[in-house]
Amino acid sequence: MEAIRPVRRTLLRDRAYEVIRDAIVAGEIEPGAVVRDADLAERLGLSRAPVREAFARLVDEGLLESKPQSYTRVTPVVAADVRDAAAVVGAMHELVTRVAVPRLRPADVDAMRAANERFAAAVRAGDVDGALRADDELHDVLVRVSANRAAAATITRYTPLIRRLERRRFGEGGACRSAGLHEQLIEACAAGDTDGAVRATADIWRGLEGPADAP
Repeated sequence: MEAIRPVRRTLLRDRAYEVIRDAIVAGEIEPGAVVRDADLAERLGLSRAPVREAFARLVDEGLLESKPQSYTRVTPVVAADVRDAAAVVGAMHELVTRVAVPRLRPADVDAMRAANERFAAAVRAGDVDGALRADDELHDVLVRVSANRAAAATITRYTPLIRRLERRRFGEGGACRSAGLHEQLIEACAAGDTDGAVRATADIWRGLEGPADAP
């Protein structure tokens, strides 16, 4: 029993943050919805303190907005915010791709291929969760191999803003991202073509500009 220790407060805060963030991104808590720490704390089986801390983080990241002594609510999906986030996240992905390609092993490329197969299958099946999960797995190979912690943290922070729009567009019949563009990226990685991989990465993220501008 010595291995069992109390769960640290920071872990409760992080867990509350992840659950609430994912619910907002998935649309389970809709844009404009008012959220209350007491209600969510009860649903999560937590005290109000870690939920409040999660709220503060989500406000900082642009998924919640708060007016002191009045309300905390989910932000709307704003095209300008998505474009800004996509520009930052895309730049970070280009950076990690440039660093990672010379370091990739065959097993890493195989992992990217397998993720893209899962992505394509999920798109065909209309499985938005599966498609976005596979998309993350594909790009996470390059993030991991680059070992750039600052870039990884930036990607983690701003991707949820983009995901809300991607989920909505996917639900309206649009593809999240092209498996064909992924394939171009993978082939460049397999060939050790750093410049080609960076160009493919830029094309992938440029594909979000149209959806961000759509009404």
